[in-house]
Amino acid sequence: MMIARGGMVFVVVPALIMGLLLITAIAVSSNVLVLLTLPFGILFVVLLVFFRDPTRPIGKGIVSPADGRVIEANRDTGFIAIYMGLRNVHVNRAPWSGIVNAMRRQSGGHAAASLKAATNNQSVDWEIGTLLGTIELRQIAGALARRIVPYVDEGARIKKGQKIGLIRFGSRVELLLPPTAKVVVAVGDRLRAGETTVAEVEHGFAQEDTPG
Repeated sequence: MMIARGGMVFVVVPALIMGLLLITAIAVSSNVLVLLTLPFGILFVVLLVFFRDPTRPIGKGIVSPADGRVIEANRDTGFIAIYMGLRNVHVNRAPWSGIVNAMRRQSGGHAAASLKAATNNQSVDWEIGTLLGTIELRQIAGALARRIVPYVDEGARIKKGQKIGLIRFGSRVELLLPPTAKVVVAVGDRLRAGETTVAEVEHGFAQEDTPG
């Protein structure tokens, strides 16, 4: 199982502590120390699952930037909000090929990511220039999340489905699409980053082209 970039330390530390306790317990024949390895073992498994980074086939059209559940979807404005629960993969992916024209880190609060108030939370706001028009993407920290880790820099060329960042623990991703995109998801839909189609584009647009 691949571990997400930016999450390795969270997985390795409890594993090391568990290993050291187990070795010590065996060396001194201590049942108490053996029992102390259990919480670290459980924490290791939980964090291993949380920071997993599975391989994904890339879907058609504009793809979801995040795993999770659609909590807002407006077909008139092209706005989509996705709630990423603790059990979801937290690696975010590019919804379409383009150029990162701007990336801004915003300070803010830590409201629960499932609430509308989360729009004022700490975030990283992206403007992606594409042949379809500008796509705006927003990575938002939740009540537990305290760190957003972008994988690319401003000015980078990105491909549809490419890994672009990680949000540690429960969080939210918002997407504002250009008028040329037709939103095809609804509130309650379950999405997989890079794989689930969230919007279709007009026939004739090159799927992977980026502006020159």
